Amino acid sequence: QVQLVESGGGLVQPGGSLRLSCAASGTIFRINDMGWYRQAPGKQRELVALITSGGSTDYADSVKGRFSISRDNAKNTVYLQMSSLRPEDTAVYYCHTDRVLTYSGSYTYNCWGQGTQVTVSS
Repeated sequence: QVQLVESGGGLVQPGGSLRLSCAASGTIFRINDMGWYRQAPGKQRELVALITSGGSTDYADSVKGRFSISRDNAKNTVYLQMSSLRPEDTAVYYCHTDRVLTYSGSYTYNCWGQGTQVTVSS
């Protein structure tokens, strides 16, 4: 079984920075694409940033130039560096991967973390 655990959320003032981490655990051989999503109160969950297994990245227009996604495959961890934070970035941030190959040779699909709250407020 594969689990994703996020950390690094919290309260930050506008213009500040935060770094989120998401560590995957389990009998993991290889993780495919990894991404960060967020969901604000009353809104749908949206994709914030994506990084492929090869390291290609993509970002929502609203965070381009401010957020940076990276991954450490040796640690099965994905990061989201958030800078120049705005009140509208306030949301629960979720880690996601679409496919994990385990050492048993089986795949686990569509894994989500439990979420971490990010609040941007003065």
